Amino acid sequence: MSEMLRLTTADNHELDAYLALPDGKPRGGLVIAQEMYGLTDYLKSVCDFYAGHGYACIAPALYDRQERNLVLAYDEGPQHNHAQELFNNWDWPTALIDLNAGHAALANVGKIGIIGFCFGGSLSWMAACRYSFDAAVCYYGSDMPKYIGETAKCPVLAQVGEKDKSFPADQVALFRKAHPEVEFVIHPGAPHGFDNPMRPARYHAEACKNGRAETLAFLAQHIG
Repeated sequence: MSEMLRLTTADNHELDAYLALPDGKPRGGLVIAQEMYGLTDYLKSVCDFYAGHGYACIAPALYDRQERNLVLAYDEGPQHNHAQELFNNWDWPTALIDLNAGHAALANVGKIGIIGFCFGGSLSWMAACRYSFDAAVCYYGSDMPKYIGETAKCPVLAQVGEKDKSFPADQVALFRKAHPEVEFVIHPGAPHGFDNPMRPARYHAEACKNGRAETLAFLAQHIG
């Protein structure tokens, strides 16, 4: 079952969110943190995938603070540029408040994790450090090194493509040296954005399949 609903944050902002529920009692909850393109059909499909594996999933629309229903196309033109401008200039602590509203909405389902992609991957690391999540999965969170001085309060799994130009090997090595407790999976031959089948130029089927299997194993261990 899936639906759109309205959340209210700790600072009384109202934002939309996509909720996907499993059949039967949830194994736990997952907050899904968006890429820089907004609450896309891809992000909704991620919610549906993990709901299909037993988790209650919610994806807050982080861009609602500026423009409701803002979803940008996966192109290499103006919409891509606008997405980069938004994400680079966004108030990240406020985005964490919005994600934490998703956590609050799942309060009755047991342990709660967070999974994020790109912009959301970095936010997932920050959420693991600053909020009360039980596990975090950070897909190609290229800004994680900017927050290398923070320490997670929960187990963290980071997934990065071997050919990710936004989170290159030297930055990965630097982060791993500072945080040996963070589990890293490096996917051979995969670029940035490898989990997203709606971006054919970046999608890497093997990395997507293996990454999701790694994520499900991690969630089973730490969420249920």
